[in-house]
Amino acid sequence: MVVSDALGRRLALKRPPQRIVSLVPSLTEWLFTIGLGARVVAVTDYCIEPAAALAGIPRIRGTKNPDRARIIALQPDLVVADQEENRERDVQALTAAGIPVYVTAIRCVADVPDQYGHLADVLGATDAAAPGLAAVRAALAEAQQRRPHRRIATLVFIWRDPWMVVGGSTYAGDLLEQCGAENLGRRLEGRYPRAPLETLMRLQPEVILLPNEPYAFSERDLDAFAPYDDVPAVRAKRILLCDGMALTWPGLRAIHALQMFRAMITTGD
Repeated sequence: MVVSDALGRRLALKRPPQRIVSLVPSLTEWLFTIGLGARVVAVTDYCIEPAAALAGIPRIRGTKNPDRARIIALQPDLVVADQEENRERDVQALTAAGIPVYVTAIRCVADVPDQYGHLADVLGATDAAAPGLAAVRAALAEAQQRRPHRRIATLVFIWRDPWMVVGGSTYAGDLLEQCGAENLGRRLEGRYPRAPLETLMRLQPEVILLPNEPYAFSERDLDAFAPYDDVPAVRAKRILLCDGMALTWPGLRAIHALQMFRAMITTGD
């Protein structure tokens, strides 16, 4: 069968893939969730969930530097990748070696049921994936219905030294906007803008979110914001530590994430 991935790339598959290499931590988790863990023959070093099920599965280095030779030697029927997580040159090299690579391009919460649903069809797992993806759609619809009329000015950091924030056209940014945030990072250039902290504080956020990944923000980072007591979020003590995986891992985590971040942004809980 000939299928197309999220980038419109055409892949020729003889049958639903039985040997899968995952280059995306969130996709690895989802494959196990829908009962396809037995087909996964290798994952990246950053694929950490489900931890117990991943014990003993071969690792092929990181998302940005996969061991292409080892992947080819494993002779997978399919490699799953993501446009943001993985490098185009790795996708091209594996494709040139005759390995089909299916690439997702998740930029918003609505992409999860749409793109994961199509991938489930390719994998012959439509029925197994359907309940979870329907739950994501329902959670998104509920979030949109309960979204406050006034958006809360929010700044979401993902790195320190240099300071980096979530910008536009990102899954995390859309997730927060569905929860009632005005993502101030959209005002800056780039999908993950970087700027001095003083510049970022001039955006006057009402809420600041500090996730524990990819940079492991913790309470020790709160002192960096103390000098900016003219900023609403600092003055109101609304600098909130949060779950980075809930924020940045697409998939079924969105169901809980939409509820959790709505509460954090709108009430501070």
